[in-house]
Amino acid sequence: MSTLSGGQRQRVLIAMIVCQDTPYLLLDEPLNNLDMYHAGRLMRELRQLSHNQQKTVVIVLHDINQAAQFADTVVTMKAGEVTAVGRPADVITKETMKDLYNVDVTVLNHQGRPVIVDAA
Repeated sequence: MSTLSGGQRQRVLIAMIVCQDTPYLLLDEPLNNLDMYHAGRLMRELRQLSHNQQKTVVIVLHDINQAAQFADTVVTMKAGEVTAVGRPADVITKETMKDLYNVDVTVLNHQGRPVIVDAA
């Protein structure tokens, strides 16, 4: 593994977790070191695992647009407390982003899912 790039190493580690074949996958920032292609591919494969094999996949992400695109349920937290739980379109709103991060953003709709763009 010492000869692999950061992205390659990340994909190997996730593959090792998936191969354990547990009913739950708990992943903390699995998109680190991945380019756009591999990040999207990984998220699609994790979603497929969840839907086709009835696995529960819990992913901690700071990329809200990735969460909005792929999650069935989004949980937001601030100071260790859960502030919202629900479908991406219900949770990822201008108001939620203002409450969480104290930033003004524009939330667009793309194919029924929210997309955040900077309002500035």
